[in-house]
Amino acid sequence: MSKAVNNMSMGDVEPQERMKHLSHCGNLIEVDKNMPVTRYYRSGTEMLRMANVYLREGNHENAFILYLRYMTLFIEKIRQHPDYGSVKAEVRDINRKIKDEIMPTTEKLRAKLLTHYQREYEQFLASKEAERVKELERERERERERQRQKEKEKAGSSAIPSLIPANLHVLIDEGNQPSAPDLGLLDQVVYPNDFPTGANRSLPGSGLLLPAASEAAADKTANAKPSFDRNQKPSYNRTDSLLAGSLRLVHVPGDTMEVFLKLALANTSKNIETCGVLAGHLSQNQLYITHIITPQQQGTPDSCNTMHEEQIFDVQDQMQLITLGWIHTHPTQTAFLSSVDLHTHCSYQIMMPEALAIVCAPKYNTTGFFILTPHYGLDYIAQCRQSGFHPHPNDPPLFMEAQHIRMDNQAKIKVIDLRR
Repeated sequence: MSKAVNNMSMGDVEPQERMKHLSHCGNLIEVDKNMPVTRYYRSGTEMLRMANVYLREGNHENAFILYLRYMTLFIEKIRQHPDYGSVKAEVRDINRKIKDEIMPTTEKLRAKLLTHYQREYEQFLASKEAERVKELERERERERERQRQKEKEKAGSSAIPSLIPANLHVLIDEGNQPSAPDLGLLDQVVYPNDFPTGANRSLPGSGLLLPAASEAAADKTANAKPSFDRNQKPSYNRTDSLLAGSLRLVHVPGDTMEVFLKLALANTSKNIETCGVLAGHLSQNQLYITHIITPQQQGTPDSCNTMHEEQIFDVQDQMQLITLGWIHTHPTQTAFLSSVDLHTHCSYQIMMPEALAIVCAPKYNTTGFFILTPHYGLDYIAQCRQSGFHPHPNDPPLFMEAQHIRMDNQAKIKVIDLRR
């Protein structure tokens, strides 16, 4: 989680702070006024689809975040879009759904999460207290051992016969000869030196003052409420949480490129690009590409534009598929993202951070799996207002090879060809 979580105060405020941070992540959504407003409508539909999956799987944190983002988008942010008027009717229907279904579900999730966070934090406090008591006992045992060593040394130095003059007669009462100390008894003694010396002494790790040589006070304080280092907070980082900030893994069927190149072969032979939408589903916080949806399109040697996108949406709604990126060919060029490709992919990645841009270059028998660089390229392209082919700076890089993919040679891609 973020640094804000690591700086949370102690006590019963902790679960509330975690909830505040969760709510903050749920509000992290912005509307780009240059993006078609219908894209946000589609994004909301898929956001809700993923939230429902998380809810069914019991991942309440991620479900809460996505429900909150959905409400933030349609109750507040969408009004900032200049084309908001054209979707008012749809938004009214969505707001009704929010009021009747999503808001009550989100409030139930909030209550469940607060209870869960409170229980986790109480367990953390109990663990820290147990460790403090153990460390105190270990320190006392170390002090006992030091006292035993001192007594042994003292006993050994009291009998040195060679130092007594031979002509000195020493009378010793045989019945009262000193005996060696019973070291076993030392285990039963609590020494004043078990704690720091001085008129006002503090119990290690507590900050509570002890009167000098007060064994009773020491025992009483050992059971007192602990005082902890406020820098030592419980770690809540989890790889299955959207709070972790990392991209979810995307599984790609091993035959995806081969199948797509076959359906693009007629265009490729004419030096025309072909494109398709990558769609799939969410399961256990991982994304699985299952389908290529090939829309009606118009291609050129260096570009490809989709047509009748509503047909794609209808298919996805019927099959409950979410958009996971796009795939296209470069018939005569290498695998890279052109300036037009960068802008095309920006609209995918803004809606789905894990969205892939797969580029097949059959002439060079290569394939690229790309994303815009999250901390520079995505923002740069989103703010670029130029269209068509135009130059972009190369340093820092605007796109990179995707690192969050896994090829699955056991899975087979399915094709829905809407060009027919």
